[in-house]
Amino acid sequence: MAFFEPMQKATEPRHWLGDMEADHYFYGAGVMGQRFFEALRDEGKLLGSRCERCDWTYVPPRLYCERCFAELKELRDVGLRGRVKAFTVVYVNKQGEPLDPPEVFALIEFGPNITPFLHKLGDAPPERVHVGMVVEAVLKPPAEREGKITDIRYFRPI
Repeated sequence: MAFFEPMQKATEPRHWLGDMEADHYFYGAGVMGQRFFEALRDEGKLLGSRCERCDWTYVPPRLYCERCFAELKELRDVGLRGRVKAFTVVYVNKQGEPLDPPEVFALIEFGPNITPFLHKLGDAPPERVHVGMVVEAVLKPPAEREGKITDIRYFRPI
């Protein structure tokens, strides 16, 4: 089935086989993303942007509230501890090869009215992970941080 051909059955499009030329596109983090990554690198903090109108905090920060479209100017430190809101266990890598051990990814909730944050869990076998588990971020040492999401190595149970 070619990319622009209409589907005949809803079960047909399972995978895109081959290469898609998207290597030359770059995504900029934007103003708020830059501040998020600088705070992570320089201060070891996770920042969110708070909407005064809706009382929601977005992690990572956004420029505008997704609920009421208000401009978001207030940044706040949400801390490095949270709770697992949901999780998944990954058994194969992107190439379809088995992972040994499997990896766990979770939505981390930093508090009420704060959007959950997706990241990797570590120091816990998949069978011990559960919703509500208290976790904390494990950061790279300050000298090794680059201002990237990988500056957070993983979240570990407390």
